[in-house]
Amino acid sequence: MAQNKQRRGSRMERGGRWLLLASLLTITAQAAHKSDTGGDAAIINHSSMVIQRLQELLQNGNASDSTLRVRTSNSDEVKIIHTHQLMLILQSDVFEGLLGNQSVVTLMEPPECAALFEKFIRYFYCGEISVQLNQAIPLHRLASKYHVSALQKGIGDYMKTHLASESTQGHVVSWYHYALGTGDETLQESCLKFLAWNLSTVMSSSEWVTVSDDLMVSLLQRSDLVLQTELELFASVEEWVNRNNPNISIIEKVLRSIRYPMIPPSQLFQIQKQSVLLASYQHLIQDLLFQAFQFHSASPLHLAKYFDVNCSMFIPRNYLSSSWGSQWIINNPARDDRSLSFQTQLGPSSYDSSKKITWNALFSPRWLPVSLRPVYSESVSSGSQSNRLEDGRPRLVVSSAVSGLDFAGVTFQKTVLVGVRRQQGKVFVKHVYTVHQSTDEVSDFLVHADLQKRTSEYLIDNSLHLHIIIKPIYHSVIKAK
Repeated sequence: MAQNKQRRGSRMERGGRWLLLASLLTITAQAAHKSDTGGDAAIINHSSMVIQRLQELLQNGNASDSTLRVRTSNSDEVKIIHTHQLMLILQSDVFEGLLGNQSVVTLMEPPECAALFEKFIRYFYCGEISVQLNQAIPLHRLASKYHVSALQKGIGDYMKTHLASESTQGHVVSWYHYALGTGDETLQESCLKFLAWNLSTVMSSSEWVTVSDDLMVSLLQRSDLVLQTELELFASVEEWVNRNNPNISIIEKVLRSIRYPMIPPSQLFQIQKQSVLLASYQHLIQDLLFQAFQFHSASPLHLAKYFDVNCSMFIPRNYLSSSWGSQWIINNPARDDRSLSFQTQLGPSSYDSSKKITWNALFSPRWLPVSLRPVYSESVSSGSQSNRLEDGRPRLVVSSAVSGLDFAGVTFQKTVLVGVRRQQGKVFVKHVYTVHQSTDEVSDFLVHADLQKRTSEYLIDNSLHLHIIIKPIYHSVIKAK
C-alpha cells in the first residue's frame, strides 16, 4: 500500500511540474501580449527553437512520464514511444482518459496505423506533419480515433485538394470507400465528382478494378460522367465484371445502366457479336437493345410519341468525342478576347447524325457587367476607366450560329469542362459549368480565377484548357393514340 501511495505521489509530482510549466507558458504568453500594446513594441519570435526543443524531448525521451506500447494483432512486435502526458492531453481527450490512472498504455492498431504512430505522436509536439497520398487514410484514422480534431480536419482538407495528385496505384477509389465508412459526406461527394469528371482516366488505371459494387452502380447512374463514348464505358464495365465476378443482381444493374441508345447501331451489332459478357447475359438487356435500335431508326420527335424519352437512357453523358463538342486551349488567356466556332450533331440518333448545328463561343478575360462598364465621356478619366476594367472577370458565352434555335422536342444543355493540372500528359477536370439552351452566358465562370498569375491553378503552362460539350435533351410530346 505504501508503494502504491509512493507511485501516486510520484505521478502527482510529475503532473504538478507539467501543470506548472503550462501555467508559466500561459503567463509568459499573456505578458508578451500585454507588452505588445506599447508604442515601441517589438516581437521576438523563438517559436521554432521551442518546437525544436519539444521534438528533442520526444526523440530523446527526456523527462518522459508516460510510455505508449503500440502493437498489431498479427505481430508480436511492440513499438515503444516515451512521451509526456501534458503534450498528449492538450490535444486529445482520449489520451487524457487513457493516461489518467496509468503511465504505461498498450495500444492495438492496424499495421498501416502502427507504422505511422510515431509520426502521429510527433504532431503533438510540433503541430506539423508531412502527409503522403498512401498515408492519408491511416493518419486520418488515428486522428479520428484519438479525437485530434485539428489534424483530422487538416488531413480531410489535404485529401480533398489532392484528388488529382499522381499515384502509382491510384487513391481516389480507396478514399471514397473510406469516406463512406466514416460517414464523411463532404469527402465522399468530392471523390464521386472527381471519379465522374475523370472517368476515362480512372477506367484506364489499376484502381478501376477496386471499385466496389455499390460505387459502380452509383457512378453508372450519373449523367455527368466525362468519357470518350458510351462504348468506352461498356468495354470498361465488361472488364470490371470479368475481374470482380459480382453476383447476377449486380451484373444486371450495371448492364442495364449502360445507355445503349447513345451507341451507334454498327457498334451495337459489334458488341452483341463479340462481347463475352453479353454472350452470357444478353437476355438481361434484350429489351434495352431493341429499344436502342428503334431509337436509331426513327426521328426523336416520332419516338417521343410512343416512349418516355425523359428517362436517363436517352440523356447523353459528357462525351469528349468531336461529335458533341470541341476542345479549346486558350494561350495567354489574360491577354484579349477570343472566339471559337464548332459543329455538333443535332442528336445521338442515327436519324440525326447527318444534321449539324454550328455553335459560336466567345471568351473574354475581363468582361464587365453593364453596371460597371465605363462611360466614355470627357468627365471620366482614362485612369478611372482602367480601374473599372480591373473589376471585370472572365466570361464565356456559347450560342447557336442560328438565331432563335428551336427544334421541336429537343433542347440543348451546354457543359464547359476546365482542366486544371497536367500529369503524365493528361489534363484532369476539376471544374464543370453547365447552362441550358435559354442561357448563353456560363454563369459564375472562373469567378475566383486570377488569370493574370502564371501560377494560377486554372492554367497549364500559361494556357486555359477548356472543353465545350453540347448535349441534346429530348422531351416528351403529345402521345400517339
